[in-house]
Amino acid sequence: MLSMNAGYAFLPNWPLFLAADPGAGNGLMQFLVLFAPLLLIWYFLIIRPQQRQRAKLKDMLENLKTGDKVVTSGGVYGTVVGFRDTVVQLQVAPQVKLDVARSAITSMQASEEKSDNGSGREATSKARK
Repeated sequence: MLSMNAGYAFLPNWPLFLAADPGAGNGLMQFLVLFAPLLLIWYFLIIRPQQRQRAKLKDMLENLKTGDKVVTSGGVYGTVVGFRDTVVQLQVAPQVKLDVARSAITSMQASEEKSDNGSGREATSKARK
């Protein structure tokens, strides 16, 4: 009759304690060398620009004043005519006013002087007169 270890004659019958691999301590170092540059790239390309954009939006919302032309997250263009706590009242047409959350304002409209550049409506309207 064959013993249980017949196929494994090269293994001893006592517990086997393996020595620790001397190069195993470098696992953390290898991890850091590989992932640290990736984390830095992620920070500078994704996280930091998003933080700057959020700070810029917060500053714009805090400095809103009556008469500013704004755009909401829903795409509504209007002029600020009033404020209450977290609500901004926009005039979107003559005699039409909307109450929107201050956080729904996403940007300021470019003024007509900047967006015109002297080539659009001004030149046409002057030529017609």
